[in-house]
Amino acid sequence: MGIQQNGNHLTDEITIVNVKPKTIPNCSHLPPLVSALKASAERNTVAFHFPGHKRGEAAPSSLTGLIGTKPFLHDVTEIPELDRFFCPKGPLLEAKKLAAELFGAKETWFLVGGTSCGVQAAVMATCSPGDTIILPRNAHISATTGVIFSGAIPKYIIPEHNADWDVALGVTPAQVKSAIRESKMEGRKVTAVFITSPTYNGICSNVSEISKICHSQGIPLIVDEAHGAHFKFHLEMPKTALDQGADISIQSTHKVLSSFSQSSMLHISGDMIDRERLQKCLHSLQSTSPSWLLLASLDAARHQLSTNPNTIFNEAVKLAKEAKILISKIPGISVLDLSASPDFPGMDPLRITVGVWRLGLSGFQANEILDNKLGIIPELVGTNSVTLAFSLGTTREHVSRLVSGLKYLSTTFPVRKCEKEKVFVAENAPYGNSVMSLSPREAFFASKMKMKFKECVGEICGEFICPYPPGIPVLVPGEMITEKALDYLELIKRHGGTIIGTADPLLDSIVVCEKSY
Repeated sequence: MGIQQNGNHLTDEITIVNVKPKTIPNCSHLPPLVSALKASAERNTVAFHFPGHKRGEAAPSSLTGLIGTKPFLHDVTEIPELDRFFCPKGPLLEAKKLAAELFGAKETWFLVGGTSCGVQAAVMATCSPGDTIILPRNAHISATTGVIFSGAIPKYIIPEHNADWDVALGVTPAQVKSAIRESKMEGRKVTAVFITSPTYNGICSNVSEISKICHSQGIPLIVDEAHGAHFKFHLEMPKTALDQGADISIQSTHKVLSSFSQSSMLHISGDMIDRERLQKCLHSLQSTSPSWLLLASLDAARHQLSTNPNTIFNEAVKLAKEAKILISKIPGISVLDLSASPDFPGMDPLRITVGVWRLGLSGFQANEILDNKLGIIPELVGTNSVTLAFSLGTTREHVSRLVSGLKYLSTTFPVRKCEKEKVFVAENAPYGNSVMSLSPREAFFASKMKMKFKECVGEICGEFICPYPPGIPVLVPGEMITEKALDYLELIKRHGGTIIGTADPLLDSIVVCEKSY
């Protein structure tokens, strides 16, 4: 029923418009959230709800010229037929249950703030102010922000480091066991252990042994599995964190799987996690206006996997294997494998890290040539390497261009036999001897001032300073600034790396804590 429009004028005549019911039809061939979005768009309703573009009626032409109007048609708010994000009872609840079943979880949450918000929520759900969390010093920045939010005190593990590659390898069960023992001797209450597995370079820790150590002490294990959402779907993949006993796993479904960027999943297993507290933490951290396109993309990615979960990655794994063989034959090019990390049980077969230092190149220089000149864009740029992410979308033509591009580097730059000619030398991780003078939370809320970069040695860092990607801080709030850290940051900057987290993007100055504490 509505008011008729006569030309440009409204009239008060009553009209009846047939509107499809709110009930979502059973589209068995479609995943629940995709089916709900489809049915909602077909209802012939008029939108007096958000967002303001009204299903594309007022979509910006500059964007519709690029992507069309269909994405706007399905970009809607929490209208009843779609479900409620924080208390789902319909298609979202069904989608979450199907995801939990596929990924082997007790319960699964859909995330629209990326894995970062899931990591923060996991830390907050397990740690209260004054509690201790054990975590690797090379954990993603979201882990440290979770520490700040929760008021926990970090007990850092310095991960093993390969100097040739300038790559952090991960943490070992022995390191975790030692950190728990030391914490107890110091009178600390350890309420969580947090590890990253796999790393950005695909190196996996022994999650099974680490989980046994944690559980023997009544401590839950959180695994940042952002780069391992695909592990359950091929026999040659490492085992998933949940299959190895982790209590919480946070996965970036958008990285190697096929959901939209920014969408992730958080899974729990066992009985050690306070489900209600975790739910409240996620409620606090996530938007109350979630994108249903992001949520539907998570459901669609799950559905894509469920059609043939045991074989869907066959072609991607085959292409990655072939690429490694071809790349390893190129003079001056190295491929990272388990020989560089003998203490770790596995590697992601879809992650290839290529070393270029024997060509006299830094990773930054190699990336500039690959990207700007050859149109080959790596996922991660390291000091001495670039890292390539293979996925369901990788094609044979992609691999051919990649191999040709690396051959171009090899023929353009002569192989150097002398290690001293290496462009970027890092004997140890820049955070290897870090000293925490204030807790991250204390430093975050402390009075601060800016100080010239060269004059900061010995001061207490008041901000995150992270080469990005991967978003691992060289300095975190509360740590003493060392000459070694500054030298490393200068090298990164000189070679074209990007530094994030700083108030001064040029890094001419650093925010430090005033000495009034």
